[in-house]
Amino acid sequence: MPRAKGGFKSKRYHKKVLQSSKGYYGARSRLYRIATQVVDKALIAAYKDRRLKKREFRALWIARINAAVRSLDMTYSQFMNGLKKANVNLNRKALAELACSDFETFSKLVAQVAQSK
Repeated sequence: MPRAKGGFKSKRYHKKVLQSSKGYYGARSRLYRIATQVVDKALIAAYKDRRLKKREFRALWIARINAAVRSLDMTYSQFMNGLKKANVNLNRKALAELACSDFETFSKLVAQVAQSK
């Protein structure tokens, strides 16, 4: 009796891996053994970068808020401390969006924080 090598299930799994490696250059998209290595590495990088993305965006929001607040003669830390004391519950994403798109409202918020010191 011949040895069973997986047949249908192996073919289906190989097809899935090769579909994931579609668009890669050369053997990386054509040969199963190489494609598995590349796809595994890509999945690891994607997992890691989903977490890094959160860090990078938070840093970007802080930089934007800091730049906007400094143009109004205050520091980022003073501003955030003042927001806490004034019971203004806006997250950094919303504050950065306000600073970029609607600077008048943001400057009123900074004035309110400066007033509540």
